[in-house]
Amino acid sequence: MKLRTWIVIFSIIGVVLGVALQRYVLSKGEAGMAMPAASAPAKKILYYRHPMTPSITADRPLKDDMGMDYIPVYEDEQGKQSIGDNGVVSIAPNVINNMGVRIASVQRSVLPRHINTVGYISYDQDKIHHVHLRTEGWIENLRVKFAGERVHKNDLLFETYSPKLVTAQQEYIQALNTGNKFLLNASRTRLSALGVADAQISRLEKTRQVEQLIKTYASQDGVVAELAVREGMFVEPDLQIMSIVNFSSVWVLADIFEQQAAWVAAGQEAEMQLSYYPGKVWKGKLEYVYPDVDPKTRTLKVRLRFANADELLKPNMYADVSVLTGDAKPVLAIPREALIRTGGQQRVIVALGEGKFAPREVKAGSESGDHVEILEGLQEGEQVVASGQFLIDSESSLKASLQRITSGDTAASSATGSTDQAKPPAIGIGVVNKLHDNKINISHEPIASIKWPAMTMDFQLADPGLASGIQSGSKVEFEFSEAQGGAFVISRLNPLKAAP
Repeated sequence: MKLRTWIVIFSIIGVVLGVALQRYVLSKGEAGMAMPAASAPAKKILYYRHPMTPSITADRPLKDDMGMDYIPVYEDEQGKQSIGDNGVVSIAPNVINNMGVRIASVQRSVLPRHINTVGYISYDQDKIHHVHLRTEGWIENLRVKFAGERVHKNDLLFETYSPKLVTAQQEYIQALNTGNKFLLNASRTRLSALGVADAQISRLEKTRQVEQLIKTYASQDGVVAELAVREGMFVEPDLQIMSIVNFSSVWVLADIFEQQAAWVAAGQEAEMQLSYYPGKVWKGKLEYVYPDVDPKTRTLKVRLRFANADELLKPNMYADVSVLTGDAKPVLAIPREALIRTGGQQRVIVALGEGKFAPREVKAGSESGDHVEILEGLQEGEQVVASGQFLIDSESSLKASLQRITSGDTAASSATGSTDQAKPPAIGIGVVNKLHDNKINISHEPIASIKWPAMTMDFQLADPGLASGIQSGSKVEFEFSEAQGGAFVISRLNPLKAAP
């Protein structure tokens, strides 16, 4: 063969071997790349959370009112929720001290079901006796001279001259003389119906003499609470001559909050103390729960009864009352000040340790004293923030604070003193609500540059003179930035002219 022929043959063989070698290498590479992919599957999405309010979640991708996408929350390598996706903020220890943050544990305990309230002492209505005449007449020989006078059972109160009573006595004497049993019973019954005491009727039977004045006696021991007559007055049956109150027991009327209404029932034990008699405790019972709630105070009235043998309890006195409603089952509880209520939501700030905090939505139950029951959202042993009132200054400032907490780039870096380059100031437009000290409250429009929705919140003024000439209701343009510690400081404030 010629040399040229051999060259062509070797060239063809080289091309075939090259193609085969390339396919072999590619097949090996694809196999090698497939192995890691099989060993590292994609992370599972637990749910999607609202970009501004972490407590609002969804099981599918959504957009908020501003058109922002909900943020997916993934499982980490241990299958737990990613801390960064749950709105965690890291705060330096010195900042925590300056904020006055106090931590409390979520504990399982029995909440004392003692309702403490204030009541006022009233007459025992079962021990009030009203004195009326059953016929018209004139008051004679009035023995009770003033309201507040003490009387005893069977004491003479007054005497009455009444022509009808004189006539009724004469009829009874005639019936006695005739011996007619029918007339005798009828006339005696008429005397009793007119209020003549049995003792007077018996005396009339013996003496057969008409008495011009009919006596009226006290039916019980007590104090004359009201006296409406004077000596010689003409009275009729509809006039209440006097009322006599027995103070061996008193009523105490107290108001309890609407949410505690399910705790109270008739027969429960109660205690009472008076400021004018420190150290003494009266024991009584809850006697009646009134059926309606006061529409103005949203409270339920209850009635308690206390023994008053020594008569230390005076009507219209104020008293500190404690209703012992019994012990409930152990429940999860936190300090009441740790619970943040915003509209229809309830949340707490959970302390995660090492200076980390996160908001969490909870469901609260009944309250007792300084503690509140937690039905959902917390576990025993977790830590919650029990102070730091800047979070609950108002609903609007709470939203801003929680937004700053969930903003990992802003609040975390400022609180921990990060040396990262500061973000440029933001510019907003809003209406001034209030000026106080070096602070200004503004209802501002959405600020797109930092993805803020419209809200009402407090700002600090870098210089109090910036507010010169600014009044409540003024529309302003303002430039602000976040200072160390999470406060927002206005560096420029310009009034805007109202649209014509």
